[in-house]
Amino acid sequence: MTDWSQLSHAYGTAQDIPALLDTMSPDPHDSCWSDLWSALCHQGAVFSASYAALPALADAARRWSPSERRQPLYLAGAIVASIDRPDDGEDPYMSRSAEIAAMRELTEEALRDPGLAEDLRNYVSLLGTLLSFEGVEVWGEQIDGLNGEEYELPCAACETENSIVFGEHGYFSTTDHLYMLRTPAKQFPLQPRDPSALQGLAGRLHERILADGHPDLAHKLTYVFGTAQCAECTTPFDIAEAVVARWGA
Repeated sequence: MTDWSQLSHAYGTAQDIPALLDTMSPDPHDSCWSDLWSALCHQGAVFSASYAALPALADAARRWSPSERRQPLYLAGAIVASIDRPDDGEDPYMSRSAEIAAMRELTEEALRDPGLAEDLRNYVSLLGTLLSFEGVEVWGEQIDGLNGEEYELPCAACETENSIVFGEHGYFSTTDHLYMLRTPAKQFPLQPRDPSALQGLAGRLHERILADGHPDLAHKLTYVFGTAQCAECTTPFDIAEAVVARWGA
């Protein structure tokens, strides 16, 4: 039996968390989700109560249909992937391995939901959630760049912030962060990775995304794992390495 009074969340004692968990619903717009996110995964930080909530989140995901279970999976995935952990150093992949394994399978089921065929935003978010449950560092959260079609990354040589753009607005690097409103004066084309050269995580993701019927996303992924050129000093850099350097532990 969990003694919630001995646990904490972003705003203090966690005595109110059981009541919040009891109000969970499949409606993604229900206020319970913003309340739970704010308390349990506040700006990416997690707390002792965050891990204690994982069984309830797994149970909700298990009870609901694949299309309804996204919110508990998203929250649980963000909790286990957080690198901003409590001082006690609990490793959720060890202490909560049963719940994480169950939610990994539930996420796989959700990814097979036919409703995701046209819902690319939730597809990418679920894919990132799956990576979080698999213990893949950085990319569980940062694969969501496929949704935004952009990463903001510093050049390792001169530290200038570059917008790395891949999608509707083109495939280029620029220091003009208003590129959506005007054509940048300076932009350098990105160099995608040849799909046959993708290895490890990149190759697995590319193969998975193609198999799931999303060739446009797979095409964008070749740019995420490709190279860019700093639009300030013209130094080339590996985009994926820059993502890991910025958001890694």
